[in-house]
This record gives sequence, C-alpha cells and structure tokens, in this order.
Amino acid sequence: MTPHSHYRTRIKICGLTREADVDAAVHAGADAIGFVLYPPSPRHVSLEHAAHLAKRLPAFVNPVLLFVNASVEDTVAALKAIPGAWAQFHGDESPSDCAEVARISGRPFLRAARIPLNDAAASFPLLEYAHQYSAAHALLLDAHVEGYGGGGKAFNWSLLPPNVNAHLVLSGGLTPANVTDGILQVKPRCKSLAVDVSSGVEMSKGIKDPEKIHQFVAAVRAADTLIASNHHV
Repeated sequence: MTPHSHYRTRIKICGLTREADVDAAVHAGADAIGFVLYPPSPRHVSLEHAAHLAKRLPAFVNPVLLFVNASVEDTVAALKAIPGAWAQFHGDESPSDCAEVARISGRPFLRAARIPLNDAAASFPLLEYAHQYSAAHALLLDAHVEGYGGGGKAFNWSLLPPNVNAHLVLSGGLTPANVTDGILQVKPRCKSLAVDVSSGVEMSKGIKDPEKIHQFVAAVRAADTLIASNHHV
C-alpha cells in the first residue's frame, strides 16, 4: 500500500466525437476528455472539431489529444490550438520525441505502454519503461493488440509489478463491470492511479452511452470507497 493510494481515482473518457457526449461525460464527473487525432481510428476527429468540443469543457476538466506517430511539429501545433490540452502518445514515439514536444509546447504528456495479453503481461518491462519515459506525467497501460489502441481488450492486471514508481492510467477493456476490480488490483502498486475508458461506455464506435458513463463513474467511486474503508483513511 503506497502512501498516495487513497487519493481519488481520476477518470478520463476517451474517443469523444459529439457535443452531447462531452456534456454527458462532464455531467457524470469525468476529470479529462480524450480526442483522437489519429485518422485511421473510427473515433478520429479533426483538430478543428476537437477544438470546438474542447470549448465546452468547464474549468478543471482537461482536454487530452491522442497522437499516433505524428510529427513533433504537428503535435505541437495541435496542442497550441487547444488551450490546456495534454498530449497522449500511443504510437512508436521515442522518449526524446515526447520530451521535445513537452519542451516546445510546455504541456504535460501521457505515454501509452502496450501490455501483452494473457500471461505474457508479466514479460513487459514496465519498470524499465517507466525509467525511459520518466519525463511523462503518467504511463497509460493499454492492452497490446494489432494496430494502435487497446481494441477493447483487458490485460491481466495481476501480473503487473508490485511497486511502480510512476503515476499510472489503467486502460484497455475497462467497463462498468470490471473497473472496480481493476482499481483494487492496480492502485496499491503505483504512486497514483487514473482510469481511461472508451469502448466500455459506447453504443457504437465514437458514440457514447450516457447511462454507461454514469455507471462507470459510479463503479470507480465504489472502488475508492472500498479502498478507503479497508485502510481507515
């Protein structure tokens, strides 16, 4: 149990494409909203549309822009177009690529770590990866499937290292049904934990379900309450 693990689990809803879904996520209590700027994705939005949607966000709800192998110049330009946006790198960006974007833009970034499915999750060198990307504000743990992104799959959380000296974002196949268990398993292993959901709160790709969003947030809060009661925080 780390000293920080009683903190409230932050929630990011990713892959939003519509005004109504942004409003629903904010209303439910999301801390961050993700916009996919990767054209092959079914949840892709243009930079102009992402900027339009981001203007709906109230203070203290962060826009996060998801990139896959975009150039440093394009990434910086996108971040500058949306006030307060963070970068989320999901491709093959090197530590120096990410650090260069952060240096030029002055914005924090998240770095995705693609964790293999099934028992192979134990083979992923997460501690080494955290050291390589130490400039990242947090590592986003996603399932390694073909292409980029988790594909709605969950990896085996129990095979993560017991102590990771980093802020983590748990992603990949999360739903209202399993996110409580995911938080209970992963939160004690890291400095702090956030969760990131996309397909688990959708009616179809890029179209969110407000009821599922509310159920997801409620399940996260249930996990936090369980952890607090178990440790008398």
